[in-house]
Amino acid sequence: MSSTAKIWLITGKCLRRRVCANESTVHCYLGASSGFGRCLITEILGRGDRVIATSRSLASLRALEGTDANLRLLQLDVTDGPDIIKAKMAEAINFFGGLDVLVNNAGANFTGILEEGGSAFLRKQFDVCVFGVMDVTTAALPYLRAKRDGTVVIIGSRSAWIPEFPGIGSYASSKAAVHALAEAFSGELAHLNIRVLLVEPSAFRTSMINAEGFFDGLKRKDGIPDYDSPRNRTLDLFNSFPPPSGDPVKAMAAVVDVVRQEGVAVGKPWPTYLVLGRDAEKAILAKTDKLKSHLTEWAEVVRGVEFEADL
Repeated sequence: MSSTAKIWLITGKCLRRRVCANESTVHCYLGASSGFGRCLITEILGRGDRVIATSRSLASLRALEGTDANLRLLQLDVTDGPDIIKAKMAEAINFFGGLDVLVNNAGANFTGILEEGGSAFLRKQFDVCVFGVMDVTTAALPYLRAKRDGTVVIIGSRSAWIPEFPGIGSYASSKAAVHALAEAFSGELAHLNIRVLLVEPSAFRTSMINAEGFFDGLKRKDGIPDYDSPRNRTLDLFNSFPPPSGDPVKAMAAVVDVVRQEGVAVGKPWPTYLVLGRDAEKAILAKTDKLKSHLTEWAEVVRGVEFEADL
């Protein structure tokens, strides 16, 4: 292993597996237990780095056990709270004697109409995608601060840019929150030489998209009739989607390139943001164009609320 080898910790959440027609890529379609996480593990190990792969259930990681001397497995549920997670982080550090890169990859997607789900539904979503990220990151930061070096990767989503889409409000709002969290961390950690990378992917062919029960929140039999029309439109649209065009192998290779400043990242400054996929690009451009249009059309009002002496 080279002197530049890094130690990575990747969080993951156990998802129901589905059988894929293409067995050669099943490892990427199956959290660190599946999807992006599984592809990321493969890519990192291929670069000669070391990986601590975590999941809510070790059963979902058993297939990886003993496959590589640079891989360790650890049970970690990101919703267990700060005290348990700090203890788990200390256990993880003991595997290889340090930590260089934290990847907040654990996620959950609870689809449903906001009013029907209420705050309980929203809290369930935020518990994984926001508070889980916060607890894991703050558990890792003392080790990165001690050596004044490290990288925190946070997997966001293009959904943060399209919350108007009926049924994804809880997920989109959690990702919007975690995007702001990533930006806040980037400002607070820069002077410590700790970099933050916010990954904003399109839909990719991972188990998050294919997981059984993905649409359960939209199919509520006790739903509010006033929402039947947008609910049905959303379900029809979801069911008519072709398979996502995003290749998770290529996506995770790009993430590793940026963290290691190799490949596509050579000669480029640290990006802070890494947008992956055409759909994510389109969503961000559409939202920024919408906001620019607003600022132009309402410029007189935007600027006209200042005290006269300050105009």
